[in-house]
Amino acid sequence: MFYLEDKIREQGTAVGLGYFDGIHRGHRAVLGKALEIARRRNLVPVTMLFDIHPRKLVNGNPPPMLTTEERKRRLLEEMGFTVVDFDFRAAMNYSPNEFIDRILVEKLGAKAVTCGYDYHYGKGGAGNADTLKEELSKRDIEACSIDPILIGQEIISSTKIRQLISQGEIEKANAMLGGAFSYDFPVEKGDGLGRIIGFPTINQFFPPEFVIPKYGVYASEAKIGGRIYPSVTNIGIRPTVAKESMRSETCIIGFSGDLYGKRVEVSLVRYLRPEQKFESIDALRQAIAGDAEKVKAIYYEVDRNG
Repeated sequence: MFYLEDKIREQGTAVGLGYFDGIHRGHRAVLGKALEIARRRNLVPVTMLFDIHPRKLVNGNPPPMLTTEERKRRLLEEMGFTVVDFDFRAAMNYSPNEFIDRILVEKLGAKAVTCGYDYHYGKGGAGNADTLKEELSKRDIEACSIDPILIGQEIISSTKIRQLISQGEIEKANAMLGGAFSYDFPVEKGDGLGRIIGFPTINQFFPPEFVIPKYGVYASEAKIGGRIYPSVTNIGIRPTVAKESMRSETCIIGFSGDLYGKRVEVSLVRYLRPEQKFESIDALRQAIAGDAEKVKAIYYEVDRNG
């Protein structure tokens, strides 16, 4: 199912439980508690990456992803977690107690476990945060569930963040995420139109299972070689040039260089306007120039106000 070094199991682990799509502020509360307990008790912080979204097996309808599995792994490791790959199919029919004994105790050597208030486990999701704490206490394992994290009156959740992103409410989504919604898909060759009209761009294509932001133009940031560049990102089908393939096309302000084949992290900061069809390439050029000026003004405002 997965392999965890014997010395880690022997030392004992603090396990953060959850699917953690997006690693939003609610997820970070769960993970942060696991890290806190690990430091206090000299345990190894551990979490699991599922090989498949549970809902894909349960009803064949998984939600769109907020983060790729590769990026999620990197972010979790940067936080300090040992990440183990979890074969959900092998354990999906375990009873709640089998999950605790066979996975948390035997496989992970758990001495402490954290989860969200709405966490479910075991066949059919029969176990919940309350039963988890009750059963773990019988095994002398520390357990902690995290109450919902709210912004205003709204509970932070991956479902709500997906909804906000699809509606273009990127600033609200970013507030729930605790940072900008980002993706780092490989840069692929386009038709070179951006370079011809004086605004070279990078083209990135969303995987079919990934959340799609509302079509339109965004103030964004591009991270290249550890440096952050202000940028303008168009997400959509580029109707002015009659291209039907949906993509993210980003004009990076102040950068020149070859990025083909590289992974560039693009973060969406603010929705500027809907995607639209212009009457000419020159009108498109003028619109992009105007978008770039808006982005510069946004970054001037941020720098000035801190």
